[in-house]
Amino acid sequence: MKIHLTSVFVDDQAKAERFYTEVLGFVKKHDVPVGGKDRWLTVVSSEEPEGTELLLEPAGHPAVTAYRDALVEDGIPLAQFAVDDVKAEYQRLRGLGVRFTQEPVEMGPVTTAVFDDTCGNLIQIATEAR
Repeated sequence: MKIHLTSVFVDDQAKAERFYTEVLGFVKKHDVPVGGKDRWLTVVSSEEPEGTELLLEPAGHPAVTAYRDALVEDGIPLAQFAVDDVKAEYQRLRGLGVRFTQEPVEMGPVTTAVFDDTCGNLIQIATEAR
């Protein structure tokens, strides 16, 4: 068994598509209309185009807003992405205007940072010490 797909709820799929592809560097994998303005919109790592897909899922369900707001208020990331160097990625993303809620912090063998994805979520990036 392996993880094939996971999702983040986004309040605007077009905005999320731009952020996740143009800023974070993911590549669009699927973009299928599913009724109304919603789409089955997935992205993948440019390093693993056949790897796990991230669904940029519309945040239309009534429970989503309360759930995401509570996580953001408590500073809890919804997802974590692995990067080769958190400090370098932090600098790159800051240069692109990304707002961080947590600067890089070393926690034992792991370095993490947390940013706002502009679509209602906090996302953590992490690097494991080598």
